[in-house]
Amino acid sequence: MILVKQKSDILGTLASTLCLVHCMATPFIFIAQAGSAICCHTPPTWWKFMDYFFLILSFFAIYWSTKTTSIKWIKPMLWISWFTLLFVLLNEKMGVFPLAEAVIYVPALALIFLHLYNKKYCNCNTDKCCVDKR
Repeated sequence: MILVKQKSDILGTLASTLCLVHCMATPFIFIAQAGSAICCHTPPTWWKFMDYFFLILSFFAIYWSTKTTSIKWIKPMLWISWFTLLFVLLNEKMGVFPLAEAVIYVPALALIFLHLYNKKYCNCNTDKCCVDKR
C-alpha cells in the first residue's frame, strides 16, 4: 500500500491519460456501430462502466497525492479538476446542461498536468516524505 501511495502521481497520470483516451475513442466506436445495422444501438455496459472506474481510480490517486505534497496550490487544483470531471461525467449521463463533448478533455488534461507537475517537484521515497519540504 505504501508503494501505491508513493506512486500516486504516476497512478493519477495513468488513470487520467487512460480516461482521456477512453473519451477520445468513444466517438469512433459510435461511428463504427452506426455503420453496422446488425450491432447494438448503445455502447457495451463495460465501456460505460469505464467512466466510473477511472473516476474512482483518480479519486484515490488524488487523495494520496494531496496527503504527501507540500505544494499548497496543487491540493485544491487537483480536487477542483476531479470535481469538474465528476460534474461533466454526471451531466453527460443525465443531460442537465448542454455541454460540448470536448469539455471533458479540460479536467482530464488538468489532472494529467497536475499529477506530472506534482511528481516532478515532490519525489517521495517514503510515506509522507514531501510534506513540509517547501
